Formats: sequence, C-alpha cells, structure tokens
Amino acid sequence: MSDCLLLGAVAYDPKVVTIWDGFRNYFEKRNLPFDYILYTNYERQVRAQFSGHIHVAWNSPLAWLESQRLADSLGRRAEAICMRDSDRDLTSIVIARENSGIRAIADLKGRRIAVGAPDSPQASLIPLSFLAQHGLERGRNIEVLEFDAMPGKHGDHIGGERDAVRALLRGECDAACLIDGNLLLFTHEGTIPSGSTRVIAQTPPYDHCNFTVLDNAPAALVTRFRELLLAMSYEDPEVRRLLDLEGLKRWLPGRTEGYALLSEAVERFGYLNTFLGAAAAG
Repeated sequence: MSDCLLLGAVAYDPKVVTIWDGFRNYFEKRNLPFDYILYTNYERQVRAQFSGHIHVAWNSPLAWLESQRLADSLGRRAEAICMRDSDRDLTSIVIARENSGIRAIADLKGRRIAVGAPDSPQASLIPLSFLAQHGLERGRNIEVLEFDAMPGKHGDHIGGERDAVRALLRGECDAACLIDGNLLLFTHEGTIPSGSTRVIAQTPPYDHCNFTVLDNAPAALVTRFRELLLAMSYEDPEVRRLLDLEGLKRWLPGRTEGYALLSEAVERFGYLNTFLGAAAAG
C-alpha cells in the first residue's frame, strides 16, 4: 500500500465523491499516486487508520481528538499536517427569537435549548460546555432538545442544526445552537427569516477539520501530499473548482491549539470514554 497514498474521508454528502475524485486527478497529474476510501462514520475511520488501512484521515475536530488520545494511550503519535483556512477561528452561537424577550445567557435558565447531533462539536458539545461554564447545565436548570441528523458524521451534515433552528422558529424551544457561519447560510436560504432571531451568546474561537497522519505513515508520500496542498493557488481555475467544493481559499499548516474548547467539552461530558475504551481494547 506504500506505493500509493491512501486517504480516508467520511461520506456525509454525495458531493464527497466529486471532491475526492477531483483531488485524486490533481495529485496524480503531479506524480503523487493517490486514492481514497469513504467511511460511513468517523469512529470507523479512526479505527481504520490505526489498523493501517489508510495513511491520511480527513478528520473532524472530534475525530482528531479521538485519534490523538487513542495514539497517546497506545504510545503512538498523531499529527495534524494540514487544514483549510476556513477551519480556523470559528465560533458557535446561541440564538433566540427576536420577540421572545431573551437577551442574555442568564435568561436561558429554566428554558429548552435545541442543539444539533450529540456528536457535533459546533452545534452541541462546544456550546453546551460553554453554557455549563455560565452555570446552565442539562438536567439541572436547562432542558436540551437534540436533533440527531446522521449519527457518526460529527455534525458535518448540518441538517441537525437546520432542524434545531426550525424548532426554534416554530416555538418548540427557546434557543438554538449552531456554528456562526450557518446563521448567514440559513438566512440566505430562507430558513431564518430576516430579523426573526438574535444572537444572545457566542463562544470563544476554535478550529475545525484537519488531515491527520500517524507515526507509521509513509513519510515521502505524506511530505509530497502536504507540499501539493500548500502550493495550491486559488488563482488557478483547476484548483479553484476543487477548493470551492471543499469550502476554502487556501490550505494552511495544521495546528492543534484550536481544539482546546472541544477538549474541555469532551472532558466535561466524558464523551470519549466509551469509544477510547473500546478502541484501545481492539
């Protein structure tokens, strides 16, 4: 397998095939043998990488933490080698209906909060941890309404966030959590009528996806892969089409300090305990 760089990605949308077919053609034209395998969920992808089935994983932030912590438990090393410019310095927001009278986090006490999928960093784990830091905890003084769209996709499929917002607008809950960029998207597509909601809280910034490699990945192929990514220019029409599909303007070196908020959230909720125990046991 070391004569071809093999990447794993999660199939959260049919466009994923178009995206990685395009990248495969781009890399092979530049003498990097490349192929990919699609997985139905991130947990299976993480296990596949540790079993040696793939060299590089296109990981969600939660899958990165799964990989990093599993590597630590096994005496191995995981590295985030690249990420999109659009993966850096994101925030989650909590919105309420404009006419609800809710204006601040304190006003959410005793209320019902809609979130996306339970495994969504941006629409569940991070905002719920943020609210807990402000004294609002599920089962104690807030109720949480989950919209679990496509489990195992870690919120990449944003249907859960859209459903949470729709529940808010129908009056089924008092607030909804989503990633900041989706407020603009949902307003543009008409899901959120203009002026119907207000932002009442915003988390500190955090980072999103990255390309993850383990310590046994073929060094020469990984180095060439990273070089080609970082050299991509949005001014190149061939490249621009691929970057637009994947939602970025340029690739950047990977960094890991932006996962601190998510790390705090999974520690607070004990979210990774079951997965890491099962994965470490084989």
